[in-house]
Amino acid sequence: MSAAQTELEAALHWRPQTNPWLIAVTVMLATFMEVLDTSIANVALPHIAGSLSAGVDESTWVLTSYLVSNAIVLPLTGWFSTLFGRKRFGMACVVIFTVSSFLCGLAPNLPLLVLFRVLQGAGGGGLQPVSQAILVESFDREKQGMAMAVYGMGIVVAPIIGPTLGGWITDNYTWRWIFFINVPIGVLSVLMTSALISDPPYLVRKGLKDGLKIDFIGLGLLSVGLGFLQVVLDKGQRDDWFGSPFIVGCTVVAAVGLVGTLVWELRQKEPIIDLRLFKDRNFSVATFTMFVLGVVLYGTTVLLPILVQSLMGYTAQLSGLVLSPGALVTMFTMPLVGWLLTKFEARWLVVGGLLALSVGMFELSRLNLYASFWTFVMIWAVSRAGLGFLFVPINVMAFFFVPRDKTNNATGLINVARNIGGSVGISLVTTLQTRRAQVHQNDMISHLTPQNPSYQNALNHLSQAFHTSGASAAGAMARAHGVIYGQLQRQASMLAFVDVFWLLGVTCAAITPLMLFMKKSQPGRAPIALH
Repeated sequence: MSAAQTELEAALHWRPQTNPWLIAVTVMLATFMEVLDTSIANVALPHIAGSLSAGVDESTWVLTSYLVSNAIVLPLTGWFSTLFGRKRFGMACVVIFTVSSFLCGLAPNLPLLVLFRVLQGAGGGGLQPVSQAILVESFDREKQGMAMAVYGMGIVVAPIIGPTLGGWITDNYTWRWIFFINVPIGVLSVLMTSALISDPPYLVRKGLKDGLKIDFIGLGLLSVGLGFLQVVLDKGQRDDWFGSPFIVGCTVVAAVGLVGTLVWELRQKEPIIDLRLFKDRNFSVATFTMFVLGVVLYGTTVLLPILVQSLMGYTAQLSGLVLSPGALVTMFTMPLVGWLLTKFEARWLVVGGLLALSVGMFELSRLNLYASFWTFVMIWAVSRAGLGFLFVPINVMAFFFVPRDKTNNATGLINVARNIGGSVGISLVTTLQTRRAQVHQNDMISHLTPQNPSYQNALNHLSQAFHTSGASAAGAMARAHGVIYGQLQRQASMLAFVDVFWLLGVTCAAITPLMLFMKKSQPGRAPIALH
């Protein structure tokens, strides 16, 4: 055997010297911290606005700025890992994220807070793909399902507990501590990464002196496209979508940037993001499925708390208790799924997960204003059990035929698909809920006429009750109209929530047949290619 063949064989079977479970804990520290920050600041916005003498609308840039910079860096992870080395790049991301978190906590005004959030998002953008790539390569093929389960617990659970934790910290301490708590975790993550993680031999570092070119055009187009897309998704509903010249302009710029990125990158020999990975059918289908999963995961996580707080009168803490058992169910199902992946093909587990998630959505669409606390908890838990059977197998399918030296690029793309799916999901469900509530309200108002005996009886009964309690005849009638209109608004809003949950259920069921297009793979085994 030649020296080159010996080197290739050694690289092919490379495994880190450190226990892979220690590596899993190390990378998950940073990833959990980063994903948590995508949602932990949501409930603190009114406090931030009041503390920094800013409007609530202005304070939303605290969220948008983070998401924009995060989305831009995500797909660039592979290129940065080649330039700096993956371990160095990962540690740099943790340092940037930790320092900027500390600066966010100290920010004396809103412009500086937004600037520090941009830096925080840029540092956090590389953490998810790097962590996932390290996990994929640190475990033997038959154990990668369990590795993805560990990764998934952080990715899925963090955004669920984020608002609850953020609210508790803000109520009991100050909003600044939602940023300060990242500092000790970040320091620990850097120390553990430095001691336990190393780059594999086949991950070739190539600096600018070695001929690596900076694709300024591709980088610029990608940054503009993803950045403006995130602004459109985040601000669209608030600014009435295409009724706003600002949103129309941002949409045009985002479209030009993204189409330009696609055309430009496919023509480059050394693209800054490797779109050719989508030639692999498994990776393409898995990435699209992950996008849909992001839509449902983030969309429902935003939608249900709004429902129980606005219509059922739940407090923020009580709405968090509705979500928490579902997060626990997801945590417990993911290790089970990791084990099942050694027995069954990943695509069949995805089919089961999609059907369970679909059933959960349809059950949510059957709720009404008289549903009990435990009804919400049980149905939500069923839907979250479906998530456990989705996240892990989708990731396993995505990397099944991806060459190991392309792992960094692949993790960046699938993570940005999930994050953009999350942004689309939040915008989609809030817009649909608002629009459908208006439709239902207009339909129901058409029945409140003097010719409707049920309406007249209810109006007269309420008016007499208010008049008996001391109100004037005119005042009693006005209050009666107000009560009936308030009930109508609640019913219209509830019907809108039902419509959105039903649509999400149909979406989950509709993409299930895509699993039939996946290439077959033997459980616990897969080809590993080096190019």
